[in-house]
Amino acid sequence: MPIEVLLVEDNPGDAELTRIALQDSKISINLNIVEDGVEAMAFLRKQDSYARKPHPDIVLLDLNLPRKDGREVLAEIKSDDHLKRIPVVVLTTSQSEEDILKAYNLAANCYITKPVDFDQFVKIVQSIENFWFAIVKLPPE
Repeated sequence: MPIEVLLVEDNPGDAELTRIALQDSKISINLNIVEDGVEAMAFLRKQDSYARKPHPDIVLLDLNLPRKDGREVLAEIKSDDHLKRIPVVVLTTSQSEEDILKAYNLAANCYITKPVDFDQFVKIVQSIENFWFAIVKLPPE
């Protein structure tokens, strides 16, 4: 069975870089992408057009999103008994200590700052893949 990944990312370029970085994986990965926090919560709660979407094994979450930002999404995920065990990796451009503290206070599983360099970005995504999909035992649905 493939690892189900939900990427919450409003930047099409970063979403594409993530897809490219994961496509060469030795692990079977099914990447779903939503562009804002409202869509993310609808996906996670299987609402509307997301009713048949798979339960994600992990969420890669940008913080700076339209409609509902990543901090709000993280707070909702971690306060929902049906969603709180899903690991959430914050993957964002923010290096703000305030954002880092807030993310961890909201129970983010880790916080990674996106590099601007393409090769570094690919390495970061592949590191996430290696750690979360090959080493870590993810919780069952």
